Amino acid sequence: MKKLIFSLLLLASGAAVQAQDDKTILGAGATFPYPLYSKMFSEYDKGHGTKVNYQSIGSGGGIQQLTAKTVDFGASDAVLNGKQDSALSAPVVHIPITAGAVVICYNLPELKEPLKLTPAVLSDIFLGKITTWNDARIAAINKGVKLPGYAITVAHRSDGSGTTNIFTTYLAKVSAEWSSKVGKGSSVNWPAGLGGKGNEGVAGTVKQTPGSIGYIELAYAKQNNISFATIENKSGKFIVPSIESTTAAADISIPEDGKVSLTNTDAKNGYPIAGFTWILVYKDQNYGGRSNGKATEIMNLIWWMTHEGQQFCSALNYSPLPKAAVKVAEKIIKSVTYNGKPVKK
Repeated sequence: MKKLIFSLLLLASGAAVQAQDDKTILGAGATFPYPLYSKMFSEYDKGHGTKVNYQSIGSGGGIQQLTAKTVDFGASDAVLNGKQDSALSAPVVHIPITAGAVVICYNLPELKEPLKLTPAVLSDIFLGKITTWNDARIAAINKGVKLPGYAITVAHRSDGSGTTNIFTTYLAKVSAEWSSKVGKGSSVNWPAGLGGKGNEGVAGTVKQTPGSIGYIELAYAKQNNISFATIENKSGKFIVPSIESTTAAADISIPEDGKVSLTNTDAKNGYPIAGFTWILVYKDQNYGGRSNGKATEIMNLIWWMTHEGQQFCSALNYSPLPKAAVKVAEKIIKSVTYNGKPVKK
């Protein structure tokens, strides 16, 4: 009798542990959406009693942890490349969550109005070809502005980064020299500059270094009170990065797999250095001994992020998903299975 009671206690204990595990979700990846994700996960826990432990370690790190199956989801501002795809043991889906602007931030306290930059000048700064702030090409764009004569210090990411992928994809589109010499991707060999880890690291470098220029997500620039440039878009208009101009860039046809670039948009009022950020999960969730309940918790969270959670985007300087992107996200979420059967119906 004692053995039976002990066995029942063990079973009950195991069930309690499983239930507790089901209510804790692990994620890792992009720093780009971290301010938004922190808010979303806090609000979701309040309403659903599900804790999300998210590590803001960069898109590359999130993809590595998802590949190793040490997290329930990865987060990336770049779609998986061929090498990353081949490293996976099973198919992964990309679910768009929000769109954001990558801003060109700078530390020039002398300037009383936003710096203007064209694609050609911006690419040559990051190529290391334009090295001082009073260069004639910068001055020509910023007529009437007294530019300082000190050296330009370029700040860039040192880790694998979806923010880097957005920025370098843009540069590769607008500069043939950048495309041939540096290329695009989450990690590149930078021609010039200092590396910083995460959006936080680049923001910190720019804030602490007079004469510096870097690229970070809009929310980080706003939170750290760092100046950022207006960028000339494909239509020839100098566009201020904002929710509105990012939304304009994101209002495009979205493919069924959710994988699309927003850079160098054709939209007349669209900001040209913008991108979606995605949650990545395995298409079939029956792996690593997880339960159907755990899979349901994960997909319920992601469904909420693409629906109710969108209300938190604008206040944190992210663009809510356009209706077309929400429909695509819904289809992708409903395509996720557990042992071959849909998790979310």
